[in-house]
Amino acid sequence: MNVDLLIKNGTLVTTKNTMEADLLVNQGSIVGMVAHGTHVDADATVDASDRLVLPGIVDPHVHIEGPNTIDSYETGSRAAALGGVTSIITFAWQAWDELGPPWASDRTLHDAVERQFDAATSSLVDYSVHGTIGRDDPAVLDEIEDLVESGIVSFKMFTTYDFGLSNGFIERVFEEIEATDSVAVLHTEDDTICSTREATMRNTGRGKPTAYPDSRPDHAEAMAADDAVRMAQAVGNKYYGIHTSCQAAAEVLAAAQTDKSQIRGETCVHYTTLDRSRYAEQGLLPMIAPPLRTPDDIEAMFKHLQSGTLDVVSTDHVAFTREDKQADNWWDSEYGANGLQRSLPVFHDEAVVQRELSYPDLVRLMCSNPARIFGLVDKGTLEPGTDADFVLFDPDATQTIDATDNASRADFSIYEEKEVTGRVDATYLRGECIAIDGTVVGESGYGKQLNRVPPNWEK
Repeated sequence: MNVDLLIKNGTLVTTKNTMEADLLVNQGSIVGMVAHGTHVDADATVDASDRLVLPGIVDPHVHIEGPNTIDSYETGSRAAALGGVTSIITFAWQAWDELGPPWASDRTLHDAVERQFDAATSSLVDYSVHGTIGRDDPAVLDEIEDLVESGIVSFKMFTTYDFGLSNGFIERVFEEIEATDSVAVLHTEDDTICSTREATMRNTGRGKPTAYPDSRPDHAEAMAADDAVRMAQAVGNKYYGIHTSCQAAAEVLAAAQTDKSQIRGETCVHYTTLDRSRYAEQGLLPMIAPPLRTPDDIEAMFKHLQSGTLDVVSTDHVAFTREDKQADNWWDSEYGANGLQRSLPVFHDEAVVQRELSYPDLVRLMCSNPARIFGLVDKGTLEPGTDADFVLFDPDATQTIDATDNASRADFSIYEEKEVTGRVDATYLRGECIAIDGTVVGESGYGKQLNRVPPNWEK
């Protein structure tokens, strides 16, 4: 057999096991695995001795080129490549118009998707978007079927902020989603709880970063999740709860998961590694929503990851600078924190090194599950016939997180000075090396729009 690329002497990691084998790549696809030492004629050979060969990370929760981030596809995707992330799903915001006041535009969801894909031509990694519905607009219901047919098979909704939707309208969207076999993606926090608490804290001068988590309590997240999940159960649509941060919200998902065919859930790297004490250490830099929770909630995230309640670990990557985040009171700061470049080593350190999750567990949570949940048939796996997206990962190398080498426009990390074990040595996308030894070597624009189909969650 003659192939374009042979990755030899590494340890391949699948969802089921690890194996000492060589990986064969031809014309951008994986074509096989063979035992170490098997003779293969290859145009190029990479020695992966003492390295794990993981599928490329699939991050389905990334904010790039939108109203709440300063990262372009070029900068955000470079951060992704350095972090071993080969596929991202970002957000196409229906109501956002940078030429006018946010949320005041009459743009359609089709407009938003087109706009994102126009911007994404500079991406280094492969990409898709969630259609993001920003107002109770009956006209959007007529857009969903056509968007699903074009490969947009997931739709994001909020229950909070000034672009949050009413429960009545969410239920109507769920009905269209059920009819098209697509996926509802929900940010769930009860807006009345959060807005009332914020108003009270403003009036009493509780503006310090350490007070911020009290403005968005765990029961507000659980209450809104319960409403949304109950509607999804009544309608029968696929439901994906993003950035689950606390035990209370995870228990809502667990109670609804009778057979895993309808309800799925996600948490983020930061909710598995950082607690609210980080606000005393870093001020407003880790101001995200939902907020960082308690050490007990971190334990709950791992309990529910191991039990299968939570299927995915993502980043919720949002880029801002230190200056953007600084304010006299937390309510005047920007929400969000970057994570694409650090997610794999940070989660590896916490989950595998410290808590002894297996490498197949890591692959399921960061590669195969997000790919399957969002209809990415050629991603998240080392199976022959799929895209040759993979990461050479040194499981024993140690590093201290230092944001001075950020590829993102963000100039800080919420993991700053954290010592972790595990390092991305190289990232390959469709058989091409796009990052190696901490340097981006791929060209902007190499990324392609992902081919997505309505997923089958019953498998």
